[in-house]
Amino acid sequence: MQAISVGLLGLGTVGSGVVQIIENHQDKLMHQVGCPLKVKKILVKDPVKERAVKVDPSLLTVNPADVMEDPEIDVVIEVMGGIEHTREHLLDALKKKKHVVTANKDLMAVHGSELLTAAQENGCDLFFEASVAGGIPILRSLVDGLASDRITKMMGIVNGTTNFILTKMSQEGLAYEDVLKEAQRLGYAEANPASDVDGVDAARKMAIMASLGFSMKIDLEDVKSKGITSITEEDLKYGKQLGYTMKLLGIAEREGDKVEISVEPALLPSSHPLASVNNEYNAVYVYGEAVGETMFYGPGAGSLPTATAVVSDLVGVVKNMRLGVNGRSSVSPQYEKQLKDDGEIHSKYFLRLHVHDEVGVFSEITSLFSKHGVSFEKILQMPLKAKELSEIVVVTHQASLKDYQTILMELRDLRVVKDIKSSYRVEGSVSA
Repeated sequence: MQAISVGLLGLGTVGSGVVQIIENHQDKLMHQVGCPLKVKKILVKDPVKERAVKVDPSLLTVNPADVMEDPEIDVVIEVMGGIEHTREHLLDALKKKKHVVTANKDLMAVHGSELLTAAQENGCDLFFEASVAGGIPILRSLVDGLASDRITKMMGIVNGTTNFILTKMSQEGLAYEDVLKEAQRLGYAEANPASDVDGVDAARKMAIMASLGFSMKIDLEDVKSKGITSITEEDLKYGKQLGYTMKLLGIAEREGDKVEISVEPALLPSSHPLASVNNEYNAVYVYGEAVGETMFYGPGAGSLPTATAVVSDLVGVVKNMRLGVNGRSSVSPQYEKQLKDDGEIHSKYFLRLHVHDEVGVFSEITSLFSKHGVSFEKILQMPLKAKELSEIVVVTHQASLKDYQTILMELRDLRVVKDIKSSYRVEGSVSA
């Protein structure tokens, strides 16, 4: 049985996990694919650097050509990150008829269509399960497990860093800045955490999921995104008082032929399964017309969980090689992209205001909402110690995003309103 040779681009956290799994699970992998799998060459920046896994120094190279030009290497696994240089490497690999497995959601969100087209043209596989939600097999489930169903909604926690931060803030009453420092110290957040806390990482993952789940070409700029940096302890406290838990949610929803995709902090009923997904864990709810609700839960990052998804894709490539069907699994988008406008996006909203503590204030605010056909589901009103102000917290009934944004603009011009402190989407209802 001739071995399948792999070229590995990157030997960091995930790359080390890939090497470990291929070495330690060789019996299982051979049983799956009918032949040995071996890592033949590994592209690194620094061959003498200490790493989490011991490898034969002769496998290491700083020259991409040692991977791309080697005729014995059948599959290139990319776990080094980056976008433009990495894109060039993978296009080169595909043109040389090498199959590609990548864990790079940034690359796939920006250049996925181009790479998938190149794979199809060259009769190659391009698999990217590990690019979304680490060890959770969500993409394979959308493409294969739920292939016969019509997906109507995907909603989930797809960024472990922000989920860790919100969990600590909510459970321990800590400030955002303090928890971020702890997340950085523990390695859950980067020194520059902007991609995570501004919602960009989650937006890239939702673009990939929506493209596959809805069979449309969804681009990163189609995803409306908002991060967690402005969330305060007060927001979480009032949310909890009203029966909600705050999460950074990725939401992709289809109604008829139109879709909306967003990433934003949102309040969920504390009884909702996603509300109990804590720390660095990820979870995705998928709603199908036939299957109903399904939920996928597990570690969203880390060396071995992500490497498990990478090596599972490798197994898929090798099975296709043995069947002679490489390059045929990619399916072009079925539908033209049609995005909902703000008048077609409906949700409930949480709103926290500081208002002047005087007679008729609440009546004035209620009239403004009523003018736009929006009513209240929940209301809290508390006096503030300073400056003769009151705090009002409301949760609205369903309203269009267009109407709600108009209300926010008009509230800012209202004399009785001192400040709009915060505003968030609300998903689902709290049981009475």
